[in-house]
Amino acid sequence: MTGRAGDRISVESEKAGQPPREGEILEVIASQSGEHYRVRWEDGHESDIRPAGGSARIIPKART
Repeated sequence: MTGRAGDRISVESEKAGQPPREGEILEVIASQSGEHYRVRWEDGHESDIRPAGGSARIIPKART
């Protein structure tokens, strides 16, 4: 799973019955332990995340 700035990310909730969180990837941050993302969530706040395998889905931005 590799996202790019401008793509959307959907992260599954850890709580049963809760909808996934969605946001826009603002930045891809490379490190020795792998990539993580700076995300602006739908509620307007921002955070850095490193999603666990299978817990997130990248929705590519339409590129022209």
